[in-house]
Amino acid sequence: MAQPADAAKAAADKGWRHALSLMGTPKYPPGFAHFDYVNPAAPAGGTVRLGSLGGFDNFNFAVAGVKGELEDRLPLIYDTLMTSASDEIGTEYGLLAEAVSFPPDFSAVSYRLRPEARWHDGRPVTPDDVIFSFEALKANSPMYAFYWRNVVKAERVGERAIGFTFDQAGNRELPQIVGQMPVLPKHWWEGTDASGRKRDIAQTTLEPPLGSGRYRLKAFEGGRWASYERVADYWGKALPVNIGTGNFQEIRTEYYRDSTVLLEAFKADRIDFRAENVAKNWATAYDFPAVREKRVVLEEFPIRNAGVMQAFAFNTRRDKFKDERVRRAFNYAFDFEEVNKSLFYGQYQRIDSYFFGTDLASKGLPEGLEREILEAVKDKVPPAVFTTPYANPVNGSPDAVRTNLREALTLLRAAGWELKGGKLVGAAGEPFTVEFLGFDPSSERFLLPYKASLERLGIAVTVRLVDSTQYQNRLRAFDFDVTTTVWGQSLSPGNEQRDYWGSASANRPGSRNLVGIANPGIDALIDRVIYAKTREELVAATHALDRTLLAHNYVVPQWSYRFERTARWNRFGRPGTMPEYAASAFPTIWWSDPAGSPR
Repeated sequence: MAQPADAAKAAADKGWRHALSLMGTPKYPPGFAHFDYVNPAAPAGGTVRLGSLGGFDNFNFAVAGVKGELEDRLPLIYDTLMTSASDEIGTEYGLLAEAVSFPPDFSAVSYRLRPEARWHDGRPVTPDDVIFSFEALKANSPMYAFYWRNVVKAERVGERAIGFTFDQAGNRELPQIVGQMPVLPKHWWEGTDASGRKRDIAQTTLEPPLGSGRYRLKAFEGGRWASYERVADYWGKALPVNIGTGNFQEIRTEYYRDSTVLLEAFKADRIDFRAENVAKNWATAYDFPAVREKRVVLEEFPIRNAGVMQAFAFNTRRDKFKDERVRRAFNYAFDFEEVNKSLFYGQYQRIDSYFFGTDLASKGLPEGLEREILEAVKDKVPPAVFTTPYANPVNGSPDAVRTNLREALTLLRAAGWELKGGKLVGAAGEPFTVEFLGFDPSSERFLLPYKASLERLGIAVTVRLVDSTQYQNRLRAFDFDVTTTVWGQSLSPGNEQRDYWGSASANRPGSRNLVGIANPGIDALIDRVIYAKTREELVAATHALDRTLLAHNYVVPQWSYRFERTARWNRFGRPGTMPEYAASAFPTIWWSDPAGSPR
């Protein structure tokens, strides 16, 4: 048996392949011409103007999530080892890498770089760049350090080949996780800037970085706008995975501090395209002349590529939220039905799963393989997972609201809180206070009614809206009571679940485990998801994980709409058949077209 240090080299002897698939066979064979959902004859040129809320002060991937605010479109300048197809689940094809190999036990992976891969300065992309990127990202980014914690070594294993050794076998997703790495130029980061100062990958920067991708950073004004231009001699423009994509000559993003101003900028034709996430806006804000004259097109695209949990998330590191009964009481006090009717025009569904909108969402009671998985951790999960399907309380009428508030107060009393003189207090007389932290003023529409409901229970509620930078810093430090957050879920969940709900991430600054979950039962179920060998096992294990997370009432689920609502000025074309798992896929596979017609 090969020793761990030799595992990566051994992987290279197992045969090279053009693609990776978590379960099954890749759809596209070696030598395929292009993805089915693109228009290979799409015209190149034109500009697309996008809008973002917030700002930016950083172009350094390595410290993103720890220092500064990364510019939204920066990924455009970097190629990764592999890239995904938008009409498949859990499949990646070679981009910087022409081939990949791994042993049957998934204990390592090797990638062989394309000989033509180049940085924008003309220098080749080398194994040293890949190794540098791995080490720099792992050293400076807690997210990557956690995501790659099972990747213990990166080394050159051939003239153009890099091997990665894992500290475990059987983790089928690890080769793909490594393939998603943004590759950074070692020679650039170890060089000096125009003033002769040595660059430091451990710090934020607003110096335009060197990339290898379809686009390069053309110009910007810190925090206000950034423009990327298509690279004329891009090394990978003829690759099958790139044909029909990246068709715009320029992609420009304007930043706005206020969501209402951002919407008005679109209506004034300063922005070309927007995805609308406010139901009220979708129902009322798009009745203006350009829409009636068909100069602006409103179109919805089904979301099939992801599940979602959007919720009020509790910080369980704080004593007042450690009791599950307290968290459940907050759910009883939330009148989703009234909010949906009065604010959202009845457009939303209440979320009842951490994988809402997918076949990974648990339903009913556990049966078959899912029950077997739960039985194996029976002593570590709530008994309710076997007997009681999860359900959110239903409000929407005065009688229901009164009944649910009474139930909420019963739960709070059972958890040691009492209503005295109109105030909810603990055993020592301390008042129950809660601060809802956010950064978008539009969230007040639903926070203020929720505040009023909680105040009927004697809870002292504060709604605090801060700027986006302060908001991110407070989340990184877990300095909050309750916040609204979104966990997106792929159709092939895996190692990212450890970052979302795993004990090892509960107190790691910058992790996505905002709730602070540290639960051995959930850890065990995450491992069952990660090490699933078949799609059937993956689905069953995810159902079990979902059911257990719900039973702990870590969040108050909010709402979802399973379509991407988009508005665009009618000057763009798109393929006639859209990819199944990419919603609008804008602007990736679109192009400039005065007629605005699909083809």
